[in-house]
Amino acid sequence: MDNQLMTTANKTVETIVCYAPTMITTNGIWQGDNPLDYSLPLFILQLTLVVVTTRLLVYILKPLRQPRVISEILGGVILGPSVLGRSKAFANTIFPLRSVMVLETMANMGLLYFLFLVGVEMDISVIKRTGKKAIAIAIGGMIFPFFIGLAFSFALHKDSQSLNQGTFVLFLGVALSVTAFPVLARVLAEIKLINTEIGRIAMSAALINDICAWILLALAITLAENKSTPLATLWVILSSFTFVLICIYVIRPVISWMISSTPEGETISEFYICLILTGVMISGFITDAIGTHSVFGAFVFGLIIPNGPLGVTLIEKLEDFVSGLLLPIFFAMSGLKTDIGAINGVTTWLILILVIIIGFAGKVVGTVLASMLYQMPLLEGITLGFLMNSKGLVEMIVLNVGREQKVLDDESFAMMVIVAVIMTAIIIPSVTAIYRPEKRFLPYTRRTIQRSKRDAEFRALACVHTPRNVPTIINLLEASHPNKRSPMCVYVVHLVELTGRASAMLIVHNTRKSGHPALNRTQAQSDHIINAFDNYEQNAVCVSVQPLTAISPYSTMHVDICNLAEDKRVALIILPFHKQQTVDGGMEATNPAIRMVNQNVLANAPCSVGILVDRGLSGSTRLASNQAAHHVAVLYFGGPDDREALSYAWRMSEHPTINLTVMRFVPGEDAKALDNPGMLSVETENLKEKQLDEDHVNEFRTQTAHNGSIFYNEIVVSNGEETVAAIRSMDNHHDLFIVGRGQGMISPLTAGLTDWSECPELGAIGDLLASSDFAATVSVLVLQQYVGLEPDGEELGTPDSPAQLEEPYSSVQMANRSTRLPVFSA
Repeated sequence: MDNQLMTTANKTVETIVCYAPTMITTNGIWQGDNPLDYSLPLFILQLTLVVVTTRLLVYILKPLRQPRVISEILGGVILGPSVLGRSKAFANTIFPLRSVMVLETMANMGLLYFLFLVGVEMDISVIKRTGKKAIAIAIGGMIFPFFIGLAFSFALHKDSQSLNQGTFVLFLGVALSVTAFPVLARVLAEIKLINTEIGRIAMSAALINDICAWILLALAITLAENKSTPLATLWVILSSFTFVLICIYVIRPVISWMISSTPEGETISEFYICLILTGVMISGFITDAIGTHSVFGAFVFGLIIPNGPLGVTLIEKLEDFVSGLLLPIFFAMSGLKTDIGAINGVTTWLILILVIIIGFAGKVVGTVLASMLYQMPLLEGITLGFLMNSKGLVEMIVLNVGREQKVLDDESFAMMVIVAVIMTAIIIPSVTAIYRPEKRFLPYTRRTIQRSKRDAEFRALACVHTPRNVPTIINLLEASHPNKRSPMCVYVVHLVELTGRASAMLIVHNTRKSGHPALNRTQAQSDHIINAFDNYEQNAVCVSVQPLTAISPYSTMHVDICNLAEDKRVALIILPFHKQQTVDGGMEATNPAIRMVNQNVLANAPCSVGILVDRGLSGSTRLASNQAAHHVAVLYFGGPDDREALSYAWRMSEHPTINLTVMRFVPGEDAKALDNPGMLSVETENLKEKQLDEDHVNEFRTQTAHNGSIFYNEIVVSNGEETVAAIRSMDNHHDLFIVGRGQGMISPLTAGLTDWSECPELGAIGDLLASSDFAATVSVLVLQQYVGLEPDGEELGTPDSPAQLEEPYSSVQMANRSTRLPVFSA
């Protein structure tokens, strides 16, 4: 072909490729041109293949919960000489030698900006706060594998390799001892350990390890590139050190000035963003010219960006494009260079297996010894050791540079890529198998409103999706009657869907500090929600509010909510209903995923749960007692959920501006018992429940007998139709209905109502009150009581063990929960 001339120089495998500079874009297939002979169409095809292959592998490996880096490397291996590249026709057509330069250039460009982003996301101040434990674990986890690399380098190093033993040792040692910080963050988020103590230690140790690895990498590159002149090595080290100092003491103050010169409330100017993005390339150019790798400059430049709005803006603008499109090219290039066929002989494969086992074990042993110095449990030390084996970007850079500098031959390179993939792939299955966090908190008995003492602090967790949920939740909390005898502690969680960020985070806000201007819609919403609750706390009495933001995928959001409820020992979780009221009074679903979150929380909550159907709840409770009042109605049928509803209303009734109506529905003589053949235990259970209902209602009536704002009424009904008619005939001056979810309760009074339920998670009565065709447009709170406690306060099996938080109840577990059969559907 006229654009590709290949000649083989002497007997080596070096190929000289001549490029035709004019052959960039094609004239089109109708002119008789083959698009794949031209560099741009060929590059587009290669990029598409790489992205499609890696995304397909991400999807295939998702059930195995593997980090994305595995899919990206394996994608390259599949496209490379190990699998598809074995076909000469495929290799020469899709990945010809002449295209390598364009691919390599784009891969390094992606790498440059990704390492810049890693630097931006890294908070070096964490190192100051980590203390000695994380530093010891990081160093322990580096030293052992480094010496293992030293030992194996003698077995792998061949006399034919042009570099001396010392440089080879350094490359192999760095490749084995490094921990990939971004990969570890993804792994911890996947196995829900990122907010635990072990997760924090692992992140801090990985951060220190990453910094050390960069220093060693810079040293390794310097030694590899300057093999003949030792003086040049010294100059490279000195000039690199000077570059770092200039970045810290000259560039950082300039960037800080850019931030301070931006008026409050406005985003950073596009001009400054362009300057910074250009600065990334200039930094890469300088460090490449000095003699270290260009990514070193980009990484240092990222580290000096101050934490705050600028960092978030840069991440938002770059992350999807760089991580989703450009970075996979780099990993794919690593895979394309990996020829598993180059690993010859049984001995070499045995050495490879030994390197994997001993390299992995070395990291674990080093980490365990360091953790034992600080009296950490052995199991936690082993888990940390496994986590610290996360490999990824830095190792790939080390290996690629080593291959370019002829430190590693094709065989050694292929072996080390396999080592990296296997080591990272076994982390998640191993950690989930060996590390089962025990019940992290002491059992607490006040998991329900009914069991909460009237003279103790009442704790609630309020979940918020959008600012629209806020006013009614605040008014509901205020109506819950916080007072000196029983103050309220409210944890407000803004639930945000995780979209492509490196890890799920739980952000604790300091409400007293006025934040930076909002950078995006999510942050603006978060600020709005925090300010609203901050304002409520300042104006209310006996209320403390702690706002948080939980960022995670909808599929696992319930785990964060349940863990937080357990952690903070709350008695009630308040969830917004997935439908909102429209202008004409109807109800429309805003986000179906919210419904799934609610169902998952109901199935796994460690305490009572309330779903709030928001149709407005005026703020009159905030006014003086002689002004407008709230009218709250409780519809009581019996069972643990209804007892919980009555307990919450009872607490509310102590508020001076609350009028409470309790409507107890009693079965008439015509009410038919529902057929339950052979279910003697259910009958016994029903009698027990009836007795508990009677006791609870009698206690309520006795203690509130002298309260003129409480009205108690019993309505006799015989079937579901009469129940609906009675509810519809109620006057509609109420502001709020409180009902039990009624799961597991078999009652003739609600028979047939569930057949037409739109939302089973609200129960039969809750669904009726929330439906669009119900005449009264009143807010509804549907409560489910936590039933993991016996009446004497002893815990039964609690539905919040880590295994159950991951999965909905099995049929056996559901059958064993005496009065609750939670509905779960995705």
